[in-house]
Amino acid sequence: MTVRRASGTESADHRSLHERIAADLRDEIMSGDLAPGAKVPSTARLKERFDASSATIQKALQLLKDEGLVVGRAGAAVTVREHRQRTMRPAAYTAPVRAGERFRWLAEAEKHGGTARSRLLDVAEAVPPADVRALLGLADGETALLRRQILTIDGEPVEVVASYYPLDIAGGTAMAERRAIRGGTPTLLAELGFPPRVSVDRVSARIPTQEQAAALELPGNLPVLRTLRVVHTDGDRPVEATVMVKAGHLYELQYEFTPDTPPN
Repeated sequence: MTVRRASGTESADHRSLHERIAADLRDEIMSGDLAPGAKVPSTARLKERFDASSATIQKALQLLKDEGLVVGRAGAAVTVREHRQRTMRPAAYTAPVRAGERFRWLAEAEKHGGTARSRLLDVAEAVPPADVRALLGLADGETALLRRQILTIDGEPVEVVASYYPLDIAGGTAMAERRAIRGGTPTLLAELGFPPRVSVDRVSARIPTQEQAAALELPGNLPVLRTLRVVHTDGDRPVEATVMVKAGHLYELQYEFTPDTPPN
């Protein structure tokens, strides 16, 4: 199997055949051409389509089973697993909540079905990654308050979240305590006089680190979606920078934009 460059020259896809077949089927599942509950084409049809052996087709299907995208057993029909792909709307859970309301991420996740939970992994002073330091305006080696958690749906890990806060804002507050914050940190920041005004996301696809792969229980070498978010309060001051990592084959992000009105 080859792919053609814009110049007309051909470049070989160096992945093994079963990985390439899995990639094509994965794309059809993610795009909805193979909808939840639909039967995957039979081994005979896939053999003809991809000019591959039965063993190669079975290896490709096993990859998709390991990823949780399809279910089935040898000799039986393989079907696309229900409710595996989730569309997350980041803008829906960045604002503070009213008294008594749950953290918006949990409420939004449960709109798709399932039970969402947040588990706090760590609270400590730490030196953030370089891109986070740059967003918070920290010097090399300067520390911030780190709150790291893992988010789950029906007990399955879906996102690892590492949030960093300037110490002059977070130090000595509930954020520095190893406990959950009702309503989430956006609500607490607003109560402290630092309401979130503007959030900026940078999203990239990456191969997961060892720690991320283990935390998210990822099969194989699948990419993750990494979102780097900075939250600004009044005066354009950065008050939070967060790195969020989720499985790239199970989630997509939806952003909504309103076109600017052209100047008169």
